Amino acid sequence: PELATSDSPTQRVGAAAAGPLSDVEHRVPMLSLSNAFDDEELRAFDVRVRKGLGLAEEDEPPRYVAELKIDGLAISLRYESGRFVLGATRGDGRTGEDVTANLRTIEAIPQVLPEPLTLEVRGEVYMPKAEFARINAEREEAGLPCYANPRNSGAGSLRQQDPNVTAGRNLALWCYILIEEDAPATTQSAALERLEALGFPVQPDHAAGLDIDGVIEFAERWREPRHDLPYETDGVVGKVDDIGQQARLGMVSRAPRWAIAYKYPPEQVETVVEDIVPYVGRTGTLTPVAHLQPVLVAGSTVARATLHNLDEVRRKDVRIGDRVVLHKAGDVIPEVVRSLPEHRLGSEREFEMPIVCPECGAPVVQDEGEVRHRCSNPFCPAQVIQGLSHFVGRGGMDIEGAGFAVLEQLLARELVRGPADFYRMRVDDLVVLDRFAQKSAENLVAAIDRSRRRPLARILAASGIRHVGEQTAIDLALWIAAEWPRADGESEAAWTRRVAEALAETDAARFEAVPGIGGVVAASIGRFFDDPNTAGLLAELAEAGVVAIPPEVSGSGADEGPLTGKTVVVTGTLEGFDRKSAEAAVRSAGGKASKSVSRATDYLVAGENAGSKLAKAQDLGVEVLDESAFRYLLGEGASTGTSSAETSSTEVPPEAG
Repeated sequence: PELATSDSPTQRVGAAAAGPLSDVEHRVPMLSLSNAFDDEELRAFDVRVRKGLGLAEEDEPPRYVAELKIDGLAISLRYESGRFVLGATRGDGRTGEDVTANLRTIEAIPQVLPEPLTLEVRGEVYMPKAEFARINAEREEAGLPCYANPRNSGAGSLRQQDPNVTAGRNLALWCYILIEEDAPATTQSAALERLEALGFPVQPDHAAGLDIDGVIEFAERWREPRHDLPYETDGVVGKVDDIGQQARLGMVSRAPRWAIAYKYPPEQVETVVEDIVPYVGRTGTLTPVAHLQPVLVAGSTVARATLHNLDEVRRKDVRIGDRVVLHKAGDVIPEVVRSLPEHRLGSEREFEMPIVCPECGAPVVQDEGEVRHRCSNPFCPAQVIQGLSHFVGRGGMDIEGAGFAVLEQLLARELVRGPADFYRMRVDDLVVLDRFAQKSAENLVAAIDRSRRRPLARILAASGIRHVGEQTAIDLALWIAAEWPRADGESEAAWTRRVAEALAETDAARFEAVPGIGGVVAASIGRFFDDPNTAGLLAELAEAGVVAIPPEVSGSGADEGPLTGKTVVVTGTLEGFDRKSAEAAVRSAGGKASKSVSRATDYLVAGENAGSKLAKAQDLGVEVLDESAFRYLLGEGASTGTSSAETSSTEVPPEAG
C-alpha cells in the first residue's frame, strides 16, 4: 500500500463517500458570463470593450478568441508539483463541491503533468450524446424513466457520492482556462495551446485573431453544424484575447467585462395540437393544457404544454387541430410560441372553458376581475390530492417519500382525507400499499415523524391558503407571534394549540392588520380561517402531534435592523447568495423580501441576468443595488459596489487566465 501513487490507474475509482460532498473554496472565483442573444448585443459588447480600453474609433480594434460554448458542468482542476490533487464544481462561484474522486474516473483528465507545475485548469465536464443515448436505452429496457437531456445527466453523474457510478457514465471534458502563476500566458489563444501541450483536451473548433465581425461570423457558421457534433453546445463564447487587456477591463458583479456568451435562440419545432384539456389545480384553478403530437425539442420528447388560462389561449389564437410553433422556455419548460393559422384546413375548433369541473362536476366560476376559472367545490378530488401534494412538498412540511403515486393510494384506501391524517398513520397501515414493504413503510413513517416540528411560517405556507406564499407566510407568522406571544414556561406544543384555537375564532377583518400584505391577501387569509372546512386545520394538526416553532419577534435584532421598514426585491444571480439566502438576509435585517417590483419597493438587488424586474424598477425609479452595495446595507462592511443613485464605481480585479 505504501507504494501506491495517486496517478495509478487503480486509483481512478475509489470507495463511496462517507457523506455529502464537502465544500471547496475557490482561490480565484469561478466567474459566469453575461449573455448576448443577437448580433446587436455582440456589437454593443464590442463598444463596451473599446470604451473600457480607451480605444478611439481609428485605433486598432481589440482581438477576440471565439470558442464553442459547451453545455455541461463547469469544474476546476488543481495540480501541485504536477499531480492532480483537487477537483471541484463551480457552485456559487466562490464555493463549490469536492468531486476529486469522481473526476479521477474521467480518462481525459491527466493525473500527472509532463512538468512539475502548480496550476489550476478550468473546463466543462459533459456527457457525450452517444453515451446519453446508451444510458437511456438501458433505462428504457429496464422499465425506468429516461433522463431528460445530456447536460443534467452529466451534472448528476459527476455529483454522485459513489465514484463507481460516475465511472460507468463515460463522461468527457473540454478545458479552456489556465491559471498558471509562474509563467502565465499572455493571450487566451496561447493559453489554449499551452493546455494542449500539457495534455489537456481542448475543443478544436475555436478561432483567434477575430474582430467583432469575425466573432459574429463564427457564431453564424456554427448555428446549424453544431447539431452534428457528438456533444451539446448552446452558443459561442467571445473573449478578449490579450490577457493584459482582460485585466484592465476587470469584471462587473460576477461576470468579466472581457468575455460574453452568445446564446443561440431556443430550438423551435412545429407540431399539432391534438386537444386542449383543462386540468384542476390545488386551488381549483382550471388550467388549459395543450396535448401535442409528440415531438423532439431540445433533447427530449414533448407531448404537453400549458396554455396558462383562457385569455392566453385567445391571445395566441391556439385552436384544437392547429399547427403550432413550440420551444422550451429557458431550455426547460415547453411553451407554445404561436399558432400557424396559414396551415388551417377549416376543421380546427376553438377551446371553450367547461361550465362544470371535469373532475367532480361542480360549477366552474370566474371571480370578478380575475382571469382564472375555478372549480367551486373545495372537496373536488383533484384539489384534494394537489393540496396534499403541496402540503407534503419541499416548500411545505417536506415529507420525503410521499410522492403523487403514494398519495393516490392513500386517498383511494381512505388512509388520508386531510393533512392531519398523515400524523396518525402507522407502519401497518402502509405495508398494504403497492410496491411498499416493511422498510419503505418504516422510512415514510420516520419522514412523517421528522416533519412534526416545523416553523409556524412553513406550516402556514403548507396549509394552502390562497395568495400566501413563503414571504407572506413569514409576515403572517410574525404577526401571529406578536398577537399571541408564547408565555414564559409555555411549551411549543401548548402554544401551537392556543394559537390554533385563537385563529379559528379571529374575525376575518382583523387580518387586515398584518404588516406587509394588502387587502386582497388579507381577505383570502380571513376566508381561510372563517371557512368551516379549513378554519380548524391548524388545530387538527396540533391534535395529531404537529408542533409549530414560533418565530423570533424580539431580541433577534430583526425588528430594528438596517432594513427595518424597507421592501427589497432580489433578482438575477448573485455571487455570494442564492435567492433564498439573500431574501433571508433581508428579513434578518428587518426588511421585507418581496417577489415583485412595485412603487412600494425600496430597493432592487440586481445580479446577473436581472431581466424584466430590473427594467420595471428603472421605470418606477426604484433604487437598484449591486451585490456589494447590498452587503453594505446589510452591515457587512464598506461598499465597493454601486446603486442607481451613484455616479461612479470601484474596479474589481478580474479572474486571471
